Amino acid sequence: MIPRGQAAVSEAAQEIDKLMGLHPKGFDLSLDRITRLLSILGDPQKKLPPVIHVAGTNGKGSVTAFCRALLEAGGYSAHVHTSPHLVNWHERYRIGVKGGRGQLVDDAVFAEAVRRVAAANDGQKITVFEILTAVTFILFSEHPADAAIIEVGLGGRFDATNVISDPAVSVIMPISLDHQPYLGDRVELIAAEKAGIMKRGHPVVIGKQEYDAALDVLMSTAERLNCPTAVFGQDYMAHEEYGRLVYQDEFGLADLPLPRLPGRHQYANAAAAIRAVKAAGFTVTDTMMEKALLSVEWPGRLQRLNDGHLMANAPAKAEIWVDGGHNPGAGEVIAEAMANFEEKQPRPLFLIIGMINTKDPVGYFKAFKGLAEKVYCVPIRGSDAMIDPVILANAAYDAGLVAEPMSTVSEALEAIKEGAFEQAHPPRILVGGSLYLVGDVLADNGTPPK
Repeated sequence: MIPRGQAAVSEAAQEIDKLMGLHPKGFDLSLDRITRLLSILGDPQKKLPPVIHVAGTNGKGSVTAFCRALLEAGGYSAHVHTSPHLVNWHERYRIGVKGGRGQLVDDAVFAEAVRRVAAANDGQKITVFEILTAVTFILFSEHPADAAIIEVGLGGRFDATNVISDPAVSVIMPISLDHQPYLGDRVELIAAEKAGIMKRGHPVVIGKQEYDAALDVLMSTAERLNCPTAVFGQDYMAHEEYGRLVYQDEFGLADLPLPRLPGRHQYANAAAAIRAVKAAGFTVTDTMMEKALLSVEWPGRLQRLNDGHLMANAPAKAEIWVDGGHNPGAGEVIAEAMANFEEKQPRPLFLIIGMINTKDPVGYFKAFKGLAEKVYCVPIRGSDAMIDPVILANAAYDAGLVAEPMSTVSEALEAIKEGAFEQAHPPRILVGGSLYLVGDVLADNGTPPK
């Protein structure tokens, strides 16, 4: 089966499909296999431009997007690795363009890199993510750029990206409970795993942390490794003032526009990116910051759908937002954003949610109590790990919400449309709970990331 949402004509997707049949899915946290493979390939991870290495439970994708926007605003070329993808495998690899906007990897180049890495591995035990991480290093080492922004896949210490021995800066974004079977069931244990990307003597930027226990672990690790460290709220900060973003660090203060990405949580994410790019050794001007904040893009995270196939099923004048956040921490920041929208323009809020069984649905839903009118729970297409919509609806009920199972997103939109006449204002609809669901929605809507 061709992976979720991927066009059958993609040569790279077909190569990856072959690997999916040969190697185990999921995670098997170890650096032994990736280290062996990279050695055969000539250690491409040692031939990268300056690396901004990003970990965290929430916000790492947004800070990656802000870092890219900042560098490109300064005329720098930046490679970007993120995971998972929403619609196409190619989204994981953006190749930097000098003086311009980075482009998703060319399909033929991507497919050839996958074949090379698979041949070097020669059938040895490995995970597909590890092969795709090796592809990252091949692509980024063979295409010149000024920087490489590399997002951790899972955790940090044993993540396949953590073969990077001399990052220009390690960035640790907010830490909360997620992937507990792999990383531990307490935030301090998860923080210790994320802190594993810190390297002795190399700069570290710590994003805004909700839990003191996580912050204590991160700061003590950085101190033990003698890492120059910048901590949000202590060494740099950002806040809204008179409709502007005020950023401040030891280098000075900047009066900036609010970020294009919606939600107040993006203020701290933008601040972490600014401080990280500076720590990586790049000059950051006020002009760069202003341009970056106004141009930044991060699909599938509080993204509003303004057109597309699914809009035809929605109530007239409805707002439709998609967000792939899927843990309690993400639920809180998404709910806060929805509450802020409600303050500015009142609309009844409806949720269309699908989740997989490694998540905490009750913890996610609790953030929306008293805010959402109703939750429609849907399956995730092609996923063996999805939570059955009936079970998911029960979880929403346990969190204090009114919920109903549905068979598809389109059916949920139709149900909202049927009840829209009872509302004084057109509805606001949030589709989320899973990046996989959001990917399916963007694919069905005809609006994949570019």
